[in-house]
Amino acid sequence: MSLKTFGLVALLSLAALPAAAQTQTIRIGATPGPHAQILEAVKPIAAKKGLDIKIVEFSDYVVPNTALAAGDIEANSFQNQPYLDNQVADRGFKIESVGLTVNFPIGIYSKKHKSLDALPNGATISIPNDPTNGGRALLLLQDKGLIKLKDNVGFKPTPIDITDNPKKIKFVEIEAAQGPRVLDDVDAGIINTNYATAGGLDPVKDPIARENPKGPYVNLIAVRSADKDKPWVKALLESYHSPEVKKFVEEKFKGSVLTSW
Repeated sequence: MSLKTFGLVALLSLAALPAAAQTQTIRIGATPGPHAQILEAVKPIAAKKGLDIKIVEFSDYVVPNTALAAGDIEANSFQNQPYLDNQVADRGFKIESVGLTVNFPIGIYSKKHKSLDALPNGATISIPNDPTNGGRALLLLQDKGLIKLKDNVGFKPTPIDITDNPKKIKFVEIEAAQGPRVLDDVDAGIINTNYATAGGLDPVKDPIARENPKGPYVNLIAVRSADKDKPWVKALLESYHSPEVKKFVEEKFKGSVLTSW
């Protein structure tokens, strides 16, 4: 190789370095189903902004924040603000929301009854066993007139906060992901949309009742507090809030998942 040729190759190699350096790998935790599917739609848009998104799936609601706080991932996309607030208060995580994503109105499902009015006295209803989603389920039942809760109970009521239960409903607290699997064994189950979808349920057609989509339960992207102002966070949010992702959500989920932008 001539000196001139060697010099040209060296210059070309150096010219390529800045572009490579601009690519940053971001590991994002998500629950299987819509959250992970939406992030797949985000990936090619984020790639144009220099982000190489790696999706890490978690099957429950507890581990993603633990993994984020420990530095095993850079962000997560699976939870709403009341749930994050509860996790931060209970576990002392230094993580916070940097932007809203989508809303999954929670639903009441039944394989035995066609409506809430058809639920018999002594009906058994399964609800998630984590404080935020369990409380969300009870607030939904109160909104639908099946129970009454203590005044000013906040976002995390439990069955002991029920002050009126005319149908003497019995509650079975289970892991949120198990909701679809226990429907045969209960009169009704309150199931988060992502788990309903993963369990083969249609979150628009199948519920016998559904949460009002306007409320505090819009999901979010969380990062460590130390990272919130880093450039990749802004690029990630811009990619997520793009028209392309909005179109994907609307066409893919047909009303079972609602965008916040």
